[in-house]
Amino acid sequence: QVQLVESGGGLVQPGGSLRLSCAASGSIFSINAMGWYRRAPGKQRELVATITSGANTKYSDSVKGRFTIARDNAKNTVYLQMNSLKPEDTAVYYCNADIFSSSSYSRDYWGQGTQVTVSS
Repeated sequence: QVQLVESGGGLVQPGGSLRLSCAASGSIFSINAMGWYRRAPGKQRELVATITSGANTKYSDSVKGRFTIARDNAKNTVYLQMNSLKPEDTAVYYCNADIFSSSSYSRDYWGQGTQVTVSS
């Protein structure tokens, strides 16, 4: 019914930039909060950034000042602009969204992930 599809990952040099996109499609009444998470090799999944329906944002300390989360409600899409990338940013990045399929029911959805590799 609902799918989240990430795009924009790839290989980038340290100090470079990437912009990740996550588009939601399917039976969508509205979308509440959206966010990005990541899992680095040998590590647990961690929160990167979130954005509410009111556009309030939160970031993990490790990415503050470097990453920016934004959303385009008309396109049901959330973005993650990543600047000044570091090797430790290497991870699979996952999109998450709290989506209403009706006015009274919502649940979390996850994308399949997109690989970001920061290396020379």
